[in-house]
This record gives sequence, C-alpha cells and structure tokens, in this order.
Amino acid sequence: MRIIMGLGNPGRQYQYNRHNVGFHCIDRLAEKHSIKLKTRLCQSQTGTGQIEGAEVVLAKPSTFVNLSGNAAAGLLKRFGCTPQDLIVIHDDLDLPAGRIRVRLNGRSGGHRGIKSIIHMTGSQDFHRVRIGISRPFTERTGDDYENEVVDYVLGDFSREENELIQPALDLACDAVSAILKEGIAAAMNKFNRRR
Repeated sequence: MRIIMGLGNPGRQYQYNRHNVGFHCIDRLAEKHSIKLKTRLCQSQTGTGQIEGAEVVLAKPSTFVNLSGNAAAGLLKRFGCTPQDLIVIHDDLDLPAGRIRVRLNGRSGGHRGIKSIIHMTGSQDFHRVRIGISRPFTERTGDDYENEVVDYVLGDFSREENELIQPALDLACDAVSAILKEGIAAAMNKFNRRR
C-alpha cells in the first residue's frame, strides 16, 4: 500500500489558495483514476484504489497544513506502512510558479507541513512532489517578511499564475505515476530535468 497525501487547508475560504495545490493534485489524481474521496480516516478525507497497478490511499488531511503530520502518522500506522511508502505533494516557495520537482527525502526546507510530518513520523525518508508557487517580491525583512509570506501562501492564484499551475498539476500527477511505476530515481531523472 502506498499513501499519497496532498497538503492544504480545509474549508472553502482556503480552496483556491497557493498553499492548497497539494489538495488540487489529489483531486485530479482521484478523478483520473476513478477513486472516490469519501472515507474519513485518521483526520483525513481518503479514498483507496489503484494507480499504475499499485494499491494506493489518496489523502487530504482535515487538519491545517501545519499539523499535517498528525494525519500522516495516523495513516501510516493504520495501513501498516513505513515513511518510505508515503508520497507527499505540496507547494514550494523556492520553485518558480508551475515548476515541479521530485525529491527522495530531506529536511523541510521551511515548509511547516513537511516539518510536521517529519516530526510526527520521526523520519525524513518519504517522497515529495513539490509544486512551485514562487516567492512574493518584497523588500521586507524579519517578522514583516514572514507575515507577508503567510499572506502570500494563503492568497489565491492570479489568472496568470493559474495558467502555469494547471499544467503543473498534470505534471505532478504524472510524477506520482512515475514514482509508482518506475521508482523514485527514474521519476527524479525524468521530471527534475524539465525547465
């Protein structure tokens, strides 16, 4: 069993925020592979099915992004999985809008949802599909900058950004399929070379 978790904040007010691209990718995977996200389990909206012949659980945590680790740890325990069986899809400020990257493991890179998952699972060894949202252009520093970043990730995509994000969601879905079918190394080689 592989657990594929997209990060985002629950609630209509956050639905189209930059921080919610992980949720949108899960919705797209569910539609593409006819998986119903109807089961409430381990603080998540989940659905089970098959992608590339692998048994998967698609999950959208019902916690806020910063507490995503609660859902991740619960699902790993519930399905008897290890962190290596987990693929997390999330936004990334350090990638240009619309760019994706596949990553094997590593630290949080400042993403509080990833930090929560590392803390609650006790491991950095889970796969990530990162979807670029760029950083806000600002000359602010310190707390003022941090507040602006929070406002930015909780803001909606502009029309121009959305034109970049929609194809990136399709690429992220393809990257998940590649991880499941070909393995993480092949997926990294295939998707991380794209411009």
